[in-house]
Amino acid sequence: MRTDQILTRLERVFARLDREPERPAHLQTPQMSRHRVVLLGSTLAFYLAIVVAVLTTSWLVRLDWQIMFFRPYEQWPQLHAFLDYLVVLGQRGPTAVMVAAWLGWRSWRQHTLRPLITLGVALLLLNITVGSVKLGLGRLGPHYATEIGSAELFAGGDIFPSGHTANAVVTWGILAYLASTGVTRRVLSVVSAVVSLSVGATTVYLGTHWVSDVLLGWSAGLLILLALPWFEPLIARTEAYVFDVRELLRRRAETGRMPAPVVSVLTPLLSAGGKWQLRSPAETAAGTAEEPVPQPVKATVAAAATTATTSAATTTGAAGNVTAHSPTARPAVHPAGRPHVIRSERTPVTPVGSRRPAHTERAPARGAAARPVAGG
Repeated sequence: MRTDQILTRLERVFARLDREPERPAHLQTPQMSRHRVVLLGSTLAFYLAIVVAVLTTSWLVRLDWQIMFFRPYEQWPQLHAFLDYLVVLGQRGPTAVMVAAWLGWRSWRQHTLRPLITLGVALLLLNITVGSVKLGLGRLGPHYATEIGSAELFAGGDIFPSGHTANAVVTWGILAYLASTGVTRRVLSVVSAVVSLSVGATTVYLGTHWVSDVLLGWSAGLLILLALPWFEPLIARTEAYVFDVRELLRRRAETGRMPAPVVSVLTPLLSAGGKWQLRSPAETAAGTAEEPVPQPVKATVAAAATTATTSAATTTGAAGNVTAHSPTARPAVHPAGRPHVIRSERTPVTPVGSRRPAHTERAPARGAAARPVAGG
């Protein structure tokens, strides 16, 4: 009868992560190469050029107004229903859930938290960089513009740069960044570029963003992807820190320095699929008190004999009529019993009808008939 331990899904995940990383031999962490540095510098220059062009109300702002008055959603209304769904690929919540599910599977296969931590670092950089520029410049969108021809800056808005576009670049581009082969990286780079370009163009079509918003969103997302190799040491330290914290919580739970409700909540996270089982200090003390310490049989017999001899000598000295060879009752000596185990924990034995081949090298005992091999 097979009695495997039933584990929860969360325990199976942490049990697999406890194993050594099984990454492909050719998988390497991206480095900040010279080519990447050149691309980073060029993208940064493009980013600053767009910001300056909008701040100075240059030809880029006039282009924004021309496309806004063109109203693409009125020119091609048949595309509106489809593009309403396409733009979801740039929203933070749905895309983060989809990409995190894929990267979670990658973490499961490679036995490492690096893919998920990389996604978290990229999204954190996206929130800091894009969010600060949005709130700092405060640009209004096309639907809320108040003065024709103006840049609509410092008016309490939050659409410059485009968050949908930057999010599409980062969330889908992170798949290409974490690809394990060169061919996969190139294919995913093309796919992420098409998705991010489509999301940016869709926001312009729907009238929620200016063209300059989309251009700045593309460059902001690309800057984050190009700068990620600088954060690889931080990602590695974070992964090691996560496992160190779990070991610290294990020790605190074992020593009773953690409240019981917290221990009950964290036990699935700390058990690592059954490799570590928590026993509270009270349970440990109770188990020690209930289970007597077994003593060796020889020591018990010697102690009983000594007690019997002393008792006999005392009786002889007091009464005076007991002979030296009078029989003395010995106390019964019982060896310490073995702990009771359930059927599933006993050592399995070979059943009678086993098909295991006979040991021909062993000679049968004299006078005993050879035992036939069961099972034919």
